[in-house]
Amino acid sequence: MAAHRKPRQRSLGTGKVRTAATIALAGAATATVFDGTGHAEPQLSTAQVKAKVDKLYEEAEAATEKYNGAKERADKAAKRVGTLQDEAARKEERLNSARDALGSIAASQYRSGGLDPALQLALSDDPDQYLQGAAFAERAGSRQAAAVRRVRHQLREIEQLRGAAHVELDSLKSRQEELKRHKKTINGKLDSARQLLSRLSDEERARFGETGAPGDRASRSSARDLTASAAPAGSATAAGSTAAPGSAAAPNTRAAAAVSYAYGKLGAPYVWGATGPDAFDCSGLSQAAYRAAGIALPRTTYAQINAGRRVSRSELQPGDLVFFYSGISHVGIYVGNGQMIHAPNPSAPVRLAPVDQMPFAGGTRVA
Repeated sequence: MAAHRKPRQRSLGTGKVRTAATIALAGAATATVFDGTGHAEPQLSTAQVKAKVDKLYEEAEAATEKYNGAKERADKAAKRVGTLQDEAARKEERLNSARDALGSIAASQYRSGGLDPALQLALSDDPDQYLQGAAFAERAGSRQAAAVRRVRHQLREIEQLRGAAHVELDSLKSRQEELKRHKKTINGKLDSARQLLSRLSDEERARFGETGAPGDRASRSSARDLTASAAPAGSATAAGSTAAPGSAAAPNTRAAAAVSYAYGKLGAPYVWGATGPDAFDCSGLSQAAYRAAGIALPRTTYAQINAGRRVSRSELQPGDLVFFYSGISHVGIYVGNGQMIHAPNPSAPVRLAPVDQMPFAGGTRVA
């Protein structure tokens, strides 16, 4: 019989099969490119980069205000913890003194308490003196009972203080975790903004940061002129004094002092979480300006907007705080003529800018 052999199968490693596979893979790669899932991100225009960066800065600033609020709460919690711990320590010192006194009384009674009182009276060389001593001991017993009650009360107070301190410590840990979350969000937004800005040329980045620069130079010149004038910055001796030549009159000395402070900080860098004297975020600048004017403002934008009387856009006067965006995430100090001084973002220093540059959310008069 003739032997039957199976026909030879061509190996997948042959040239034709490899070529076909290469073509198929190339076709799949081409299809991926054309269906839009594998192509490189399109080149953004300078205007598009600016819009994206501005949005990231807005989101970062909202997170910054949340960070500032959480930090303020954490600082208060830490202060309360310290106060409670100090008070508990003082009470423990008094408790230890009371315990020592009770221990002395108990030891004395133990040493002299072996005889029945009637027998002690019979054996006494001076019964009258003994009776006087017995009456004193009875009174001392009453005082001892009162001392025991005080010790018990002190123990309860100390336990309450320790419990309150424990609650505050839990609150502090929660606030610290909140700070970490906000810090991570802020840094993520700012990193994204930096990456977008790195796509621009030096010339484009320079154009990107030009907004407000001429006003900065002019207002710094005005501040220098004011300092050299007869009414130097910060003197504000009368209501109606101005913060800088050409600006509208501030309504009172405190508002004028706050505006003068803001003018004096033009060009200072923006640093999130900073409250001066050399760097600021937006609410840090407004807080520092009014601190210099003798008014304590809350730390955050959403608290500062409620720190005074609300005013409309048409009612604004120099020194009023102006707020922006629906989340009240940005604040500036109005200086008159439609202008404000504010700390914009990490790419721009403290500067003079139009109030209409951002979506206006409200004004507040605190002085």
